[in-house]
Amino acid sequence: MSIPTSDGFRRARTAPSLSESYRTIPVDGANWFRKLLAFAGPGYLVAVGYMDPGNWATDIAGGSRFGYTLLSVILLSNLMAVLLQGLSSKLGIVTGRDLAQACRDHYSKPVSWGLWILCEVAIAACDLAEVIGSAIALHLLFGIPMTVGIIITAVDVLILLMLQRRGFRVLEALVIVLIATIGACFLFELVISRPELGAVAKGFVPTTEILSNPEMLYIAIGILGATVMPHNLYGILGATVMPHNLYLHSSIVQTRRYKETAQGKREAVRFAFIDSTIALTSALFINAAILIVAAATFHTTGNTQVAEIQDAHKLLTPLLGVAGASAVFALALLASGQNSTLTGTLAGQIVMEGFIDLRLRPWVRRAITRAVAIIPAVIVSVMYGESGTARLLLLSQVILSLQLSFAVFPLVMFTSDRRKMGEFVNPAWLKITAYSVAFFIASLNAWLLVQTVAGWIS
Repeated sequence: MSIPTSDGFRRARTAPSLSESYRTIPVDGANWFRKLLAFAGPGYLVAVGYMDPGNWATDIAGGSRFGYTLLSVILLSNLMAVLLQGLSSKLGIVTGRDLAQACRDHYSKPVSWGLWILCEVAIAACDLAEVIGSAIALHLLFGIPMTVGIIITAVDVLILLMLQRRGFRVLEALVIVLIATIGACFLFELVISRPELGAVAKGFVPTTEILSNPEMLYIAIGILGATVMPHNLYGILGATVMPHNLYLHSSIVQTRRYKETAQGKREAVRFAFIDSTIALTSALFINAAILIVAAATFHTTGNTQVAEIQDAHKLLTPLLGVAGASAVFALALLASGQNSTLTGTLAGQIVMEGFIDLRLRPWVRRAITRAVAIIPAVIVSVMYGESGTARLLLLSQVILSLQLSFAVFPLVMFTSDRRKMGEFVNPAWLKITAYSVAFFIASLNAWLLVQTVAGWIS
């Protein structure tokens, strides 16, 4: 039986995950702005999880069917993400543990191993979605068959390894460049689609119609906690917060060399929160932009059934009358898929080292994760084509939904425990808010899962 340590955990803190990058980036600066720049980066690696290919179909479906109405749901989703990612960074900074290590040091060994297995399955599901998204983008841009595109995605293993050798800042810079590319692409799409600005502003205000219209409610729930396709609740139940993002954020904030004092940690928590909030605002812009473009391009022209990424790509240029509109859309999709792949790899390394203290060479870890995603994707694409890979994408997101609460509840519990957090413990109002969000997400995913299973049975 483990004896509790002085910091409220059953086991003492062990070596940090991502040890090659741990505390390698100095944050001392002459002024506030220089420190802000020093802390900037981890939030952007987290933000890519909120704009990955799995989110696109939801935003396209919501915009094409209901115009700008569901923008308020995207805003609510983003606010919940800001809250939970803020708690994640605080846990890492204050305790010196990432969320996986905190679970291992708090729970019994069987529970820790169970949580690790669930998380590994979720990461593989995320990687599967990103493989399929990148393959779709390559197919749309260059006409490359889906099966070949899936195989090509294995090349990003080499890219990641090269970047990791050059330092964590280089990896962060690439992620920020890819996010900027996605943002620039959708800024272009926004300009040429000419949305009604008044209607856009009105869309950010919640309306009771979302609750009274069953079909609108389905897609609204999809934006909050799942991807819902038109007519039927297929259940891409990935979530408002991607589970691996919570493990990722609590680790990569420790790449900064802040002072291990109460004042130093307080400063680090504040700057990490600013970083993630700014980065998640970029994710809000991109998700809102996808929905706005869909509303302005498809909904206003009567094409209310557009929900597939391929359909949106095919219709953008003819409906907008601007050459290259579809190509810019596909380029943004490719950047999104590659970005998500980079961060998913880091998350995989973090959870393996954190939960079971197993450290593999980065290329071995990456090869295993990518093989788990590529093999089923290739088999399905060969046997069933594009429709099969679309269904496989749905399955990957159902798996994600099952894992989410196993990350959210420990996070909220740990950051609300004074023995673990000391003076940084969540105040009462934050505890209530965080637990409310946790129970809301759990209830949402449970309800959607039941509906999905019922749909499959019937």
